[in-house]
Amino acid sequence: MKFNLKNTKEVQDSIAKVFEICELNSLVFTEIRQKIFEIIIKYKKPIKAYEILDVFTEVTGKRAHPPTIYRAIDFLIENGFIHKLNSINSYVGCFHPKVHKECYFLICKICNIYQECCDKNLTDNIFKTANKRDFIVSNTTLEIEGHCHGCIQK
Repeated sequence: MKFNLKNTKEVQDSIAKVFEICELNSLVFTEIRQKIFEIIIKYKKPIKAYEILDVFTEVTGKRAHPPTIYRAIDFLIENGFIHKLNSINSYVGCFHPKVHKECYFLICKICNIYQECCDKNLTDNIFKTANKRDFIVSNTTLEIEGHCHGCIQK
């Protein structure tokens, strides 16, 4: 099985940023964590854990066990390097790690292409609403499903 992994300047910048963040914060960015991050950030669509396992095996020629993959994923999520899209149980790379915790995703229900969106006004409104209700927000991930332009045109 061949996977379509993109390697753009944006991808290379994200990888460099993660290396920098790990170095500055004394985080151990193991070879497995690096490879899992690269797989997720280079994949064109949201990717499920077992797909990551398959790509890891294909790319490295080594077989990893699911707990190894999940531990790497947990590290990447905890440090803001990737996001989990709960509605489709998949992972996507963050192209601006550590800039903010609040991300919003537009997800095409047909092709699963996603767009990560950042909107200060929306974030402010979410926090204002939470504050009015004496609620402290620890994480905000908003997933909006619909249809992308390409699928609408088909």
